[in-house]
Amino acid sequence: MAGERNERAAVTRGLLNRCPNCGQGRLFRGYLAIVPKCAVCDEPLGLYRAADGPAFFTMTIMLLLLIPMIGFTWAAYRPEPVVLLGVVGLAMTLLTLVILRLVKGAFIGYLWARHEQDRGA
Repeated sequence: MAGERNERAAVTRGLLNRCPNCGQGRLFRGYLAIVPKCAVCDEPLGLYRAADGPAFFTMTIMLLLLIPMIGFTWAAYRPEPVVLLGVVGLAMTLLTLVILRLVKGAFIGYLWARHEQDRGA
């Protein structure tokens, strides 16, 4: 194993869309695609496969937010049920898309810090 890596720094850098190694290069190419190599330090970031982990954590976070969001919206505004469905559905969709990218970056940073590379089948 190479050396000890700072997990907290790696997760924070990943959360901010930065290379977990140097903190300078970008982690994502596009919305969710991981760059094969860091443009600054040449760290092979494409070897860290997140698989379904970020989706699982994003769904868990969003489901924990769903009930309070429905309750608050209903108590504060008393909208028609169809309006409530539309507003909460749109808010949940947008929030899910934002949180998924953040969680995936943090997840890749954690995998990098733990040396959990995809070694192939």
